[in-house]
Amino acid sequence: MLGLGALGVVVGADLQRSTERFVAPLRENDPTGLTDLLPSGGFRYYSVVGHVPTRTPADYVLRVHGLVDRPLDLTMGDLARMPQTELVRDFQCVTGWRVADVRWTGVRLAAVLDAAGLRAGAAALTFRSFDGVYDESLTVEQARRPDVLVALTMLDGPITHDHGGPVRLYVAPMYGYKSIKWLAEIEAVAAVAPGFWEREGYDVDGWIGRSNGRDDEPV
Repeated sequence: MLGLGALGVVVGADLQRSTERFVAPLRENDPTGLTDLLPSGGFRYYSVVGHVPTRTPADYVLRVHGLVDRPLDLTMGDLARMPQTELVRDFQCVTGWRVADVRWTGVRLAAVLDAAGLRAGAAALTFRSFDGVYDESLTVEQARRPDVLVALTMLDGPITHDHGGPVRLYVAPMYGYKSIKWLAEIEAVAAVAPGFWEREGYDVDGWIGRSNGRDDEPV
């Protein structure tokens, strides 16, 4: 994993976006990786692959499939037309750093599931990233919580590529590894399948303060 940014330091949205515009072209052309040490909105940059392809709002599609009655291919426009929910919550990483009072907006994951129509045998969801490697999971009960979003904005603006945009998951009460970045697919399945980091030893149910041997304050 690559680190980017100071621990838990929150800067203004305008400064964050300016920094992103400066850092992104440098990172693309920097073989040393030193640009990953530059600050970016109080978050650290994490990727499990060397390069993540870019998808723009114009070409983004979220595929919803598996044990559903109505498979969906949702564009950014489709997601934007669905009822939007705003949350202001901390983002807590399992490695210990936290960014306070992040403003998120997006579609409740429950609304996406309702649009697709879960079949009786669907008990869990598998999420896949368009990085081609990262995957995650939730039970359907967890996914239907009102504080779980298919997020379209964060930090008062569109979600940048480094933050997992244009669309990512935000699972407020769980550690950050559950909030998969670069969201490409949601598959309804019969049982939970451990995700990328769970296969490396992290807890499948990543509740903040109640998992992974940590006692962080819940969000």
